[in-house]
Amino acid sequence: MDYKEAGVDIEEGYKAVSLIKKHAAKTFDSKVLNGIGSFAALFDISKLKEEGIENPVLVSGADGVGTKIDIAMKLKIYDTIGIDCVAMCVNDILCHGAKPLFFLDYLACGKLNAQIAGLLVKGVSDGCLEAGCSLVGGETAEMPGFYPEGEYDLAGFAVGVVDKNKIIDGSKIEKDDIIIGIESSGLHSNGFSLIRKIIRHFDAEFEGKPIGEILLTPTSIYVKPILALSNVVQIKAMAHITGGGFIENIPRIFSKDFTAVIKKNSYPIPRIFQYIKSFGIDENKMYNTFNMGIGFVLVVSKEDSKKTINFLDSLGFKSYEIGFIKEEKGGICLE
Repeated sequence: MDYKEAGVDIEEGYKAVSLIKKHAAKTFDSKVLNGIGSFAALFDISKLKEEGIENPVLVSGADGVGTKIDIAMKLKIYDTIGIDCVAMCVNDILCHGAKPLFFLDYLACGKLNAQIAGLLVKGVSDGCLEAGCSLVGGETAEMPGFYPEGEYDLAGFAVGVVDKNKIIDGSKIEKDDIIIGIESSGLHSNGFSLIRKIIRHFDAEFEGKPIGEILLTPTSIYVKPILALSNVVQIKAMAHITGGGFIENIPRIFSKDFTAVIKKNSYPIPRIFQYIKSFGIDENKMYNTFNMGIGFVLVVSKEDSKKTINFLDSLGFKSYEIGFIKEEKGGICLE
């Protein structure tokens, strides 16, 4: 018996790497010192001083796309789920004001198909280009007998940088500060274990499209508009609305002495969330599972609220004043 007979096709792995290399190369900048294929990636952080970062602090985060990838596999739409993988990581590190520098992915499967792997990583490359970071490496793991044939898993790891005196950590929040919500592109990458229980037929029509395509809409990447906004107003805190929805994520950005008051009727909730709720899901559970149409939240002073909304709107990221900060222990209050 050889390795191929055991279920691992090395030649197919070589094909996958060849396809992946061309997608990764599109994301490189002058700070990337070697290409895909080395034992490790080399990244020149000394060049950060040329970008005005005098006291760099590295900021890192890891995440995956969860069971959303199951829908992608069933619909054979392979080239967008990688965008979700990047978004989940870079939006997290963005919450501390970090600019993403580089990204690594982890792709696991039961039996490797080079074409599918190449398309999955193309999505990762597209996400990196959108986030302004480099795809410097990763791992493709073929694990027969562990994953069934046809199943894939995708996760990633991002490293970014922020100047130490520009770290955003919520410490400057004051009462009456305004909470701004930036609209999501849909469900993003959370709540899909529930979605897959209640929605069984992904080819069913919803708003003129197969509902599966709507569910697979890639997660918004907020890096470029937020970094641009940080040069216009003082951003006091930020939250990426992922697993746990509003209820778990928003209170993470300030001390226990404050409460975020959220006005549920302050923005239009997309119909896909109303449709999901119609299956009998409690409204509080909806806000504790899904982003409910708001993918990213930031806190600014009352004086900067309108300027913030106008600036983000001008970049194509529709935003709303969705609440305010109250000096009271409690975490979050949905009204």
